[in-house]
Amino acid sequence: MLRKKLKNKDFGILLYGITPPKSTNNKEELKIIAAKHIQRIKKLDIDALVLYDIQDESARTSEIRPFSYIKTIDPYVYKNKYLQELKVPSIIYRSVGKYTKKEFKKYLEETNGNKNNYSVFVGAASKEQKINITIKEAYKIKKEVNKNLFLGGITIPERHTSTKEEHLRVFSKMSKGCEYFITQCVYNLEATKIFLSDYAKYAKDNNIKLVPIIITLTPCGSLKTLEFMKWLGINIPNYLEEDLIDSKDILQESIDTCLYIFEELYKFAIKRNIPLGCNVESVAIRKVEIDASIFLLQEVKKVIKKYKKITK
Repeated sequence: MLRKKLKNKDFGILLYGITPPKSTNNKEELKIIAAKHIQRIKKLDIDALVLYDIQDESARTSEIRPFSYIKTIDPYVYKNKYLQELKVPSIIYRSVGKYTKKEFKKYLEETNGNKNNYSVFVGAASKEQKINITIKEAYKIKKEVNKNLFLGGITIPERHTSTKEEHLRVFSKMSKGCEYFITQCVYNLEATKIFLSDYAKYAKDNNIKLVPIIITLTPCGSLKTLEFMKWLGINIPNYLEEDLIDSKDILQESIDTCLYIFEELYKFAIKRNIPLGCNVESVAIRKVEIDASIFLLQEVKKVIKKYKKITK
C-alpha cells in the first residue's frame, strides 16, 4: 500500500518515527522496550514506521551535546528481530558512513525482494566526520546490489535559506534513485515554504514529476529538549523559541505550533500540487513526550482528512 501511495504521488502519507533502544540494553531489556513499542504502534493507523540510524554528530559543531551520545541498536536488526509482530512497512534509515562496504552490501542483499522494506540513506554529518563509504558510493552499491529497494532521501528545508540550492539537492538525489524525501524536523514555516516553492517551480520549468515530500514534526516538552533540538541543527526562529520558553506549557505550545505549521504547509502544497505527507517523530524517552507524539499524529490525521476532497 505504501509503495502504491509513493508511486502515485499521493497526498497525506503518514509516518511515525522512532529511535531504536540503546545498544547497552541486554536482550531482556530490549524485549521489554520492544513490547512497549509494539503495543503503542499497533494502534496507529500509519503508512509506515520510520526507524532512525543514530550517528555521532559531535564533529558537526563545537557546542557541547546536551545529551551524551550513546550508540543504539541497528534499526534493521531491531525491526526484524524485536518488532516482527508489527506488520506495517518499515523505512530504515542508513547512516551510510558508519558501515564498511561489506556490511552495507549485506544489508542490501538481505532486503532484496522484500517489498515491505524501504530505506533512506543519510550521508556524513560534516566534512570532518570519519566515514567508510560516501553517500555517492552508497547509491552506486545500491544500484548494483538491490535495484528494487524503494529508496528515499533526507532534505533540510531551512538549509535552502542560506544555500538557495536545497531543491537542487533533492533533484540530484532523485536522479540517483530517490523516490520520496523525509525532512529534518520543521519549525521554520517561512523557510520551508520557500524551499517547496522553488522545488515546484524547478520541476515545472524542467518538466520533472514531483515526488512526495514528507514533513517531520517533533513535540518539544522541555527546555532541555529544546536545547537538544537546536544542537541537532533544527532551525527554530527566535520569536518562536521565545514563545516556547515563555509559555506556561511548552509541550502544548509546541504541539499547537507543529499543527499550525503542518496545516499551513499542507494548504501551500495543495495549491502547487506538491504531494505532501507527514512524519511525526517520537525520539524522547519521557512518557509525556511520547504520549504527545501520539496525540500530534492523531491531530495531523484530522488535518489530512479535512482536505481529503481536494487532494484526490
